[in-house]
Amino acid sequence: MECASRDEIIAIQNEKIVKQVKHVYENVAYYRDLMDKAGVKPEDIKSIEDIRKLPFLTKNDLREAYPCGMLAVPMNDCVRIHSTSGTTGKRVVTFYTQHDIDIWEECCARALAAAGGTEEDVCQVCYGYGLFTGGMGLHGGSHKLGSLTLPMSTGNTERQIQFMQDLKSTILCCTPSYAAYIGETVKEMGLTPDDLSLKMGIFGAEPWTEEMRRDIEAKLGIKAYDIYGLTEMCGPGVAFECSEQKGMHINEDHFYAEIIDPETGEPLPDGTVGELVFTSLDREAYPLLRYRTRDLCVLTREKCSCGRNTVKMCKPLGRSDDMLIIRGVNVFPSQIETVLFKEGFPENYRIEVDRVNNTDTLDIFVELPERLFSDTVSSVAMHEKKLAGAIKTMLGINPVVHLVTPKSIERSEGKAVRVIDRRKLH
Repeated sequence: MECASRDEIIAIQNEKIVKQVKHVYENVAYYRDLMDKAGVKPEDIKSIEDIRKLPFLTKNDLREAYPCGMLAVPMNDCVRIHSTSGTTGKRVVTFYTQHDIDIWEECCARALAAAGGTEEDVCQVCYGYGLFTGGMGLHGGSHKLGSLTLPMSTGNTERQIQFMQDLKSTILCCTPSYAAYIGETVKEMGLTPDDLSLKMGIFGAEPWTEEMRRDIEAKLGIKAYDIYGLTEMCGPGVAFECSEQKGMHINEDHFYAEIIDPETGEPLPDGTVGELVFTSLDREAYPLLRYRTRDLCVLTREKCSCGRNTVKMCKPLGRSDDMLIIRGVNVFPSQIETVLFKEGFPENYRIEVDRVNNTDTLDIFVELPERLFSDTVSSVAMHEKKLAGAIKTMLGINPVVHLVTPKSIERSEGKAVRVIDRRKLH
């Protein structure tokens, strides 16, 4: 399927979108009301090109429909739920039939195979299990691939490393921040990448830069691959990197991607930065049409040397809803992370935004690398000043940089919390 021609891929999408819109209209009252208000009927959707006639869905819609308002099959047809973290509001609960699980695991197996995984590998899954989709998604993909699967979940990092050594794990699946933490712990234990059998890592669930990729690769002696997904679509496996690592291939037989102007909602051409919108083409229990992800990225259809003909998305460049506006300037955390890595500060960091006397403040706490820990106070102050200058050049605003002792910023074994915004903006 991944190597099908563009005409074959579009034919599959044309067939599936017609069936899916009918399924949603007949079984999801919430979306049927949206379609009725937009003056659209299922018979108006004859091909994938007609998808632009359909109304968008947002996370607010899913929260309003909580917990079962978007469910499109009887509850007893479902075999599992997963849920978002709920850190920015009411949780989104998604439902799965066995058919949905099978498709999801197939997508994750494709991601592992694209990175070079085979049934000969030992896959250590250190994403969280439970309501979070990461653990179960890559667990199922590893099973589908035929690899020996170690369902480790997160935590107890020294035990993780012991299992890596004893069972000769070759694939590591976790968040990039936890991969970096494992790399730090390997070094602290007096080990080197040569003491491990790891070949590759499948990292996702949080933003990470190319600089962070290289840092993880050096710490663990692996090739690091990106994987993209969101709970609302299924979880990880919506898109993934191949050996070329020039964007992530979208599983287009299951998910249709669009790029829109986040302000107007109008579609944008390939190669243009905009908001990513996804439609699940064959999900039974929780089929979302034109879901606005808020991720900003670019789509490209250039032929890939790996042989896959599916559209590729770049690594998300930020989020239209997570962008910080500080003193009138648009700031993305990824911009700050890029500067930190370029200036030689690949350790843990935290961004804190506040408002004092009606003025926004930007404080960036960065752990000192071991090589600088013994420096004098004046030397550390010099590094802080230099780093602040580099960040100002990138952002156009002055931050206050605090270089702190190693290990003093709390480590994350799940999704890293990089930004704390204490302003009362709502």
